[in-house]
Amino acid sequence: MTTIAACRACNSARLDPVLSLGDMPLANSLLDSAGDDEPRYPLDVVRCEQCSLVQITETVPPELLFREYGYFSSFSDTFVAHAGAFARRMHEELDLGADSLVVEAASNDGYLLRFFAELGVPVLGIEPALNIAAAATARGIETVGEFLDLELARSLVERRGRHADLVVANNVLAHVADLPGFVDALRTLVGDEGLVAVEVPYVRELVERLEFDTIYHEHLCYFSLTSLARLFAERGLAVVDVERLPVHGGSLRVLARAEEARPAERVAALLAAEDAWGVADAGRYAAFARETDALRGAIATFAKGLVSDGAQIAGYGAAAKAVVLSNACGLDASLVEYVVDRNPYKQGKLLPGVRVPVRPVDALLETRPDYVLLFVWNIAAEVIGQQQAFVEGGGRFIVPIPKPVVTPSGRR
Repeated sequence: MTTIAACRACNSARLDPVLSLGDMPLANSLLDSAGDDEPRYPLDVVRCEQCSLVQITETVPPELLFREYGYFSSFSDTFVAHAGAFARRMHEELDLGADSLVVEAASNDGYLLRFFAELGVPVLGIEPALNIAAAATARGIETVGEFLDLELARSLVERRGRHADLVVANNVLAHVADLPGFVDALRTLVGDEGLVAVEVPYVRELVERLEFDTIYHEHLCYFSLTSLARLFAERGLAVVDVERLPVHGGSLRVLARAEEARPAERVAALLAAEDAWGVADAGRYAAFARETDALRGAIATFAKGLVSDGAQIAGYGAAAKAVVLSNACGLDASLVEYVVDRNPYKQGKLLPGVRVPVRPVDALLETRPDYVLLFVWNIAAEVIGQQQAFVEGGGRFIVPIPKPVVTPSGRR
């Protein structure tokens, strides 16, 4: 583990403290047994005064975090549908076909590239988690099991004898310690004529909705368009379009090309909106820290009150959010008896820190808890829709962000 002394994007040493969540276990390192070691690392957030990038101070080696990984994108129906819509749009707008090439960095289990492949477009995934890369390969998606860097990008271009028409980097830029080097790799893969598409969780949504549970050691950075546009421009890419998306609690999709490209009007509009919102205002982030501390206390008090009244609470989603929220709010197994997850890879394990066991989703109907704390609040509609039998039997969900809210029971 290393602690930064300068901004990961612009190398400025002017880092303003924002928030500390204390020492925290690694969010995706579920325990096989109660006797497993669980190292903790400081989880402190700062903001670069020069380029406005929000980031954490500690860097855990990526080999430790990502060589074996528990998050499979295909287990979220919402995210798979989102990926399919993007693939169909790009297929049409870029006129992609059998002579094209789409490359994705951090391609996970092929959740996105499979849609391009089904449309007859050649694809290549780059995925450092070897267990997930193997799953993608098994479903017919050619996948390189490595971390993307400039050397690998040059090698792939040389091996293929061409640049990509589209390079996608969804929900990976936040994981990268060497941001300039990674963007250089994207620029190399795409050449002078292709398109780079990047999706990142949006820092404005994090701050406004108090999404503190999306802060963890894998997420080194939290982006605004202001910080992204500057980073890209310094590496020879110009932002040509931007969209705000609802996925992952609020995200940005940024499209970029070589520097001579002309941006859409909404790029300038969002940059101006961020400036007015206070993307560079220390007071904006100080308020976020105060409100986050209050929310952590409110969630803990809410859960303790239910249990003291005799209620049974389970959780839904053994995601990184669950580890951060449960540890930050002290929700151990005395409050949340177990958490369910659709991913068999996670079942039978324990959330680190709080030691809450992970069970299959069927456990909700077997034990009928009074409440289910929806750790994956970002896909609340999807989960509640899947669990109508639980709701109709009188079960309720607790949505914790941006404040604890209980959904209605289906019992009449």
